[in-house]
Amino acid sequence: MFTGSESTAIFLIVLAAFAILTWSYNRSKAYGKLGILAWLQSVVLMAPWLVFFALFALGIYLNLVGILALLLISVGVYIWIGRQLREAGQDIIIQQKAAERLKAEAQGENQPNIKADIGNEQTASVEVTPIPDEDLAKIKSIFGIDSFFAVETISYQEGAIFKGNLRGEPETAHAKMSEKLKVELGEKYRLFLVESPEEKPVVVILPSKNDPQPATLAQKNLALVLAVSTIVTSLEASGLLLGFDLFSNWGRYQEAIPLSLGLWAVLIAHEVGHWVVAQRNNVRISVPFFLPTWQIGSFGAITRFESLLPNRTALCDISLAGPALGGLISLALLIVGMVISHPGSIFQLPTEFFQASILVGSLARVIFGSTLQETIVDVHPLVIVGWLGLVITALNMLPAGKLDGGRVVHAIYGRKIARRTTVATLIVLGIITLANPGNPIPLYWAILILFLQRDLERPVLNELTEPDDTRAAWGLLALFLMLATLIPLSPSLAGSLGIGG
Repeated sequence: MFTGSESTAIFLIVLAAFAILTWSYNRSKAYGKLGILAWLQSVVLMAPWLVFFALFALGIYLNLVGILALLLISVGVYIWIGRQLREAGQDIIIQQKAAERLKAEAQGENQPNIKADIGNEQTASVEVTPIPDEDLAKIKSIFGIDSFFAVETISYQEGAIFKGNLRGEPETAHAKMSEKLKVELGEKYRLFLVESPEEKPVVVILPSKNDPQPATLAQKNLALVLAVSTIVTSLEASGLLLGFDLFSNWGRYQEAIPLSLGLWAVLIAHEVGHWVVAQRNNVRISVPFFLPTWQIGSFGAITRFESLLPNRTALCDISLAGPALGGLISLALLIVGMVISHPGSIFQLPTEFFQASILVGSLARVIFGSTLQETIVDVHPLVIVGWLGLVITALNMLPAGKLDGGRVVHAIYGRKIARRTTVATLIVLGIITLANPGNPIPLYWAILILFLQRDLERPVLNELTEPDDTRAAWGLLALFLMLATLIPLSPSLAGSLGIGG
């Protein structure tokens, strides 16, 4: 039976879930049928996990067959809604093209009036800018009534800010202006379409020499040193898990290699995920700067973008790809390890160990069943590797700064929300450090974020166009699983669920 506080917590979680779904529905219905279908995709994508954890909290345990059935049903419905969405999208595109043709014809008839309106509207206040006058004149020629109508020019760094009125969709307008800028001045300047502090669209022009630069030789050497250090710390962490100190027993390094290789498989998969999707978006990323640690072998890696990102969708895709691939491999290793565990397996874990994570504890309860009521559980090494991989993935999905999670929040919700989640994450890590002084990982991670990763990623070229709702749903799911991995079960809830004596 649940205590009063736990029942209240469950009620609040359910209430919060319904509030989020209601908010997203109200946000989506403004876009008509397309918005509703996209919202339904989001609901279907998250439903299996919400159902699984809700039933788990109520003491109803699904077996692996039930979990797979939920996932398969979800995928099937998701694909079906996707087809409906594409069909509805085709209808909308046809209607838009017809409306644009009629609008163009109407504009052709009223062209004199339009020119008169432009003359009345233009009250440009031009300041001296670092851009040469000849270049500035060519830059101004890229603006127009079909993209962005500039009314004020302000000097900014080595370029200029153009205030005015955005005409049409940001994605279309940015593409038109960027193409014209390239025709006029080649690769000399970059055009950013961003939101001003007054929440108005503005165009920022900066010289291309300010683009992100490739890693220097010194930085590559540093990355190599960090990679070698991470190999050593992963071997040391594996040795400690096996019950010996590698530095005191170098002759036993071979025993630590299998666990270390499993950990490296997760780390490499994470970086491969980033690299593959970055290549698809014509974005260059730096070599990974791995972060060695004695506790779990590695905190993952820091990667830099070495070219400008075209839009927030690319930022979302690249940032999610690494945690998605690394997390899926970690989860697979964890589940396989649990399934093949048996009495006499190499690791013996106290059952209280499974209270450290809602996700791992719930999966262990499903697979191990009543075994978790015993004092010690024998587990296969893959359980340890998968668990470490999930922790590393979850730490990188914290919504702060240039971490993958911070980049995802920036991509989906914008820079203002990303700044707030960065501050909130640092505060939470500080509170956890004070509450659990025996666990140094939150303190280390807070220091790393504060000194290396707290700043947000630089603006993308088109900062105004948001990723679609499907990507937002995947991002929310990743953040949800991050919380489920890092948040522990309370001892009383774990006991009522049969985890621990």
